[in-house]
Formats: sequence, C-alpha cells, structure tokens
Amino acid sequence: MKQQRDARREDAHKKILLGGLVVKAGLADLPSNVLLGLLIEGRERTRDPDTVERMARLGDKEFKA
Repeated sequence: MKQQRDARREDAHKKILLGGLVVKAGLADLPSNVLLGLLIEGRERTRDPDTVERMARLGDKEFKA
C-alpha cells in the first residue's frame, strides 16, 4: 500500500515539474494538440545527438535567465 502511494506521489510530482517546464517555455496557452505535436516532433529530433546538445545548451541558458 505504501509503495503504491509513494509511486503515485512520485508520478504526480513528475507531472507537476513537466507542467512547470511547459509554462517556463511560454507554451501553456497553446492548444493541447499543438503542444503534443511539438513534443512528438521534439522526440523525433532528439535522435540526433547534435540536436540534443544544442537543445541542452538552449535549456541551460533559459534556466539561468
């Protein structure tokens, strides 16, 4: 029972953090289908290690802003 509760709490925390990233990126006002499309395209683009590196630098810069 405790393991299940802890797993649900961890899952909820992860979703809250991901939602915060959507807000920080300025995407919270987009329709959900557009946001999902962006994420799916991003998933495809992350197959290229150079793109992952570039996105990591961009994200780091935004976190520091």
